[in-house]
Amino acid sequence: MSNLHDRVALVTGAGQGIGLAIAHQLANAGACVVLNDLDPGLAQQAAEKIGERCIDVPGDCSDLEVIQTLVDTAVSRFGHLDIAIANAGITLYGDFLTYPPEDFYRVLKVNLGGTFFLAQAAARQIKKQGTGGRLLFMSSVTGHQAHQNLAAYGMTKAALELLARTLVAELSPFQITVNALAPGATATERTLEDTAYEKTWARITPIGRPATVDDIANAAVFLVSDEARHITGQTLVVDGGWTAMSPSPY
Repeated sequence: MSNLHDRVALVTGAGQGIGLAIAHQLANAGACVVLNDLDPGLAQQAAEKIGERCIDVPGDCSDLEVIQTLVDTAVSRFGHLDIAIANAGITLYGDFLTYPPEDFYRVLKVNLGGTFFLAQAAARQIKKQGTGGRLLFMSSVTGHQAHQNLAAYGMTKAALELLARTLVAELSPFQITVNALAPGATATERTLEDTAYEKTWARITPIGRPATVDDIANAAVFLVSDEARHITGQTLVVDGGWTAMSPSPY
């Protein structure tokens, strides 16, 4: 377990699933956590599960005012900010030929805008502090391999990986590392609504099962820890070997 004592982290989209597991593991490693979710009830319940090291700040993380509130709250409550994890994202399926503009721009606003401007606000604060820090973006294997009906979503995930690489040139002078994490199939509350999900992905994932949320959180905590201080501009794929072979779930 990484030692994140005295570190302050914020995590978006953390009311449940992967984001909640990340927030929980950050707190277990000693960090103080500002937890965000669009759903105020989920955010409050999640923070209460984690305990006194965690406070919730609900809101739409693609909104610039909410983003600044997240950063300001971290500083006002805990004194500084060291880690920002842009976990929030939305998936709006649709056939490319009929994909509606309103869905396209909503996916871009949350997945790209929410990540870009969270990174910007967090980096400004970390630069001001002069102590260095960590940014982590949540990509996906759909940014590496084609998935039917996920053209817009996959495009945003590939873009996040290039953003992580690009920001190396901008943020390395301030000792801020920037990486991305690309989960494969993961068993969450949302994905398990499909009763065939776990069986399907167990069959086509080389290691024999989809990831758990803790599998993804383990990798996330590593990438924001001191153990990963010389890793920046990279994407870590956590998919049980799926992208090595890429069998279709269809």
